Amino acid sequence: MTIDQIIDEALREDIGDGDHTADACIPAEAKGKAKLLVKEDGVIAGVELAQRIFSRFDPELKVEVFIQDGSEIKVGDIVLTVEGSSRSILKTERLVLNFMQRMSGIASKTANLNKLIEGTNAKLLDTRKTTPLLREIEKWAVKIGGGVNHRFGLYDMVMIKDNHIDMAGGIPQAIERVHQHLKAIGKDLKIEIEVRDFDELNQALAAGGFHRIMLDNFHPDDEKKAVELIAGKFETESSGGITESSIRAHALAGVDYISVGALTHHIKSLDLSLKAV
Repeated sequence: MTIDQIIDEALREDIGDGDHTADACIPAEAKGKAKLLVKEDGVIAGVELAQRIFSRFDPELKVEVFIQDGSEIKVGDIVLTVEGSSRSILKTERLVLNFMQRMSGIASKTANLNKLIEGTNAKLLDTRKTTPLLREIEKWAVKIGGGVNHRFGLYDMVMIKDNHIDMAGGIPQAIERVHQHLKAIGKDLKIEIEVRDFDELNQALAAGGFHRIMLDNFHPDDEKKAVELIAGKFETESSGGITESSIRAHALAGVDYISVGALTHHIKSLDLSLKAV
């Protein structure tokens, strides 16, 4: 689903056959202005999306941006103002805030974790643990916060996880079937395989035929040993229950990537409001 499709569906969900409160209270010709006010420190995200929402709903609305996506914000900052039809501002207010608050929460969390791994070679990845139909927007927020997007869906990369391995009968069998499938459909996709312990790691190294190894729920000490075994052969990724208190230890273990599902599925929205001027 494209960004414009998401906007259209979200507006349709909220407005239905009309905003009967605004249409009743506000004359059709009334003009107004509102400011987007920061009520919590963090990193702002969704400014560009807000501009697209305002413009798509009413091209006559004029938006002035003072703080760009990815910037650190403090309580009391004014991110943007929007001016034009009072009815249009009221009808788009909640959608803009809902998206910007969530996106800013994701960007703030991403930026915070990125600071914790500064000085290492590890890159912070998101996952597919996103709100259905809003993946495009939530992964956009991760990028704004300084993170890196992992695969977007099931179609753009092969990730052989524990359930695939168990259901296929083992690591060699799963890898072989992936190669057979990709050849049959004529696709050249990157392949990642998840391992849960050193036994599975050794099986994967013996089998080969992939690009990246995900070390799932490894202790950082074990992860360091695993990275030494893998060095120069495949990319490495750390995953599984990684928190603010543990992420730097995982980064120092030498992995190339650290994936954190909580970037998009365990987020507190940032407090923002749109106030009439």
